[in-house]
Amino acid sequence: MDVKLNYGREGLSVRLPENAQTTILRKPAMPVIKDPRAGIEAAIGDPIDAPKLSEIAQDCRSVCIAICDITRPVPNHLFLRPLIEACEAAGIERSNICIVIATGLHRPNEGEELAELIGNAWVLENIAIHNHFALNDDEHISLGKTNTRGTAIRLDRRFVEADLRIATGLVEPHFMAGYSGGRKVVAPGLAHAETITTFHSARFMADPASRNCNIDGNPLHEEQLEIIRALDSWDNNSSSRYPKTLGLNTVLDDERRLAFVTFGDIFESHFKAVDFSRSYCELEVESRFDIVLTTAAGYPLDKTYYQTVKGMVGAMEILAPGGDLVIASQCEEGLGSADYEDAQKRLIAMGPNAFLDSLLKKSHADIDEWQTQMQLKPQAVGNIHLFSEGLSAAGHELTGVHRISNLELELQQLVDKQPDTRLAVIPEGPYVVPRMLAPQIQSS
Repeated sequence: MDVKLNYGREGLSVRLPENAQTTILRKPAMPVIKDPRAGIEAAIGDPIDAPKLSEIAQDCRSVCIAICDITRPVPNHLFLRPLIEACEAAGIERSNICIVIATGLHRPNEGEELAELIGNAWVLENIAIHNHFALNDDEHISLGKTNTRGTAIRLDRRFVEADLRIATGLVEPHFMAGYSGGRKVVAPGLAHAETITTFHSARFMADPASRNCNIDGNPLHEEQLEIIRALDSWDNNSSSRYPKTLGLNTVLDDERRLAFVTFGDIFESHFKAVDFSRSYCELEVESRFDIVLTTAAGYPLDKTYYQTVKGMVGAMEILAPGGDLVIASQCEEGLGSADYEDAQKRLIAMGPNAFLDSLLKKSHADIDEWQTQMQLKPQAVGNIHLFSEGLSAAGHELTGVHRISNLELELQQLVDKQPDTRLAVIPEGPYVVPRMLAPQIQSS
């Protein structure tokens, strides 16, 4: 049996061992929107739990649109121009509309990469576009602290001070925050480093509720909601009659075609997109597997090893204890940031237990070390094997996982170790989250 994995830009065809009991785990087919432009315009024209743009714009002179950075396959090319034109039609001048790229603590997107991210020449030529820089103090406004956990709320000044704010994004499973999109585009996307390193600290990451597809009691999700509410409260001190923070959320099928779009109140529009995504992305299985073959979702998510950890975490629940988790990720840009490399070096030098203990003593995480902490979760379940054509030998050494040079040969050797090997394959990686069926309670 052959299967095509999401890997790099082109994908990777792999011949699977014939002597394994193989299960391919994919999303059910999504209903694709045949006319994306019409679907987007319909969503913008009928906001969820919010007035129409024509009403909101009566009190607005400026708009700031937040978009995700290059690490997410968000269909900006589909919705940015219709959204901007809707704002213009509502009476907001084009010169007062800007886009801010929600980089969080990632690097800026510039040049050809920026053009790819925006995906529309008209938008590039007509709208001011800025990168968010989380370490630039003067570019942020302080809105106090969250009530529950005391996280400092510092957000990008351009977004906060805009009369109308629109957070856009892709709703998909997220291994920390439950689901991406909505509130997550604002924090961590547009947050200061102080805010990000607080709710990405070890105490948040170690919370069992900080996991894929869960927003109930998830501390990251709860902090993100509080941050948005603080933003709304800051607005309440102005003369505005309307909510000024809206959301535009999209869901894509496994071929990255637009399947669902919402617009309106930043909370409710996100929840509706999450509900839609749930019914396709979350799969239940009856038993665990000896081997799980997964991916980092292909380009652009698998540009670095840093993002590859998401694929490991997404697959770990269905891996039998002591089993083998094999992940394919191109990593064309290598390991990731210098800060992440430093965290991986500390993990290798200290070992998992001492490394985790050192994190738990800190109130603020060092930049990017939270991803190293998340890698400890699948490593506690089984053996991790990585196939990557982009990492150097030195980069592989810092992953802390087993290196594969021949994916098909490695799979065959793993299968041959025991008879009746159960193999699960997740071609789309972290965009599909399999989980064990809840045990049935027998009535007496």
